[in-house]
Amino acid sequence: MDRKLLDILVCPICKGKLVYAKKADELICKVDRLAYPIRDGIPVMLEEEARELPADEEVSDY
Repeated sequence: MDRKLLDILVCPICKGKLVYAKKADELICKVDRLAYPIRDGIPVMLEEEARELPADEEVSDY
């Protein structure tokens, strides 16, 4: 994930900062506990495409 792109992308719901999860190739919003997929190098920033993080899944900087 390009660092410059990550710096300008925000969560479409809360406008908060996103964290890149390299292993899962997702962008994580800690506030909303959503994981946005990255497909073919393109972040899919749609709420309906986001995965809800389970309550027991730890959210930390990746």
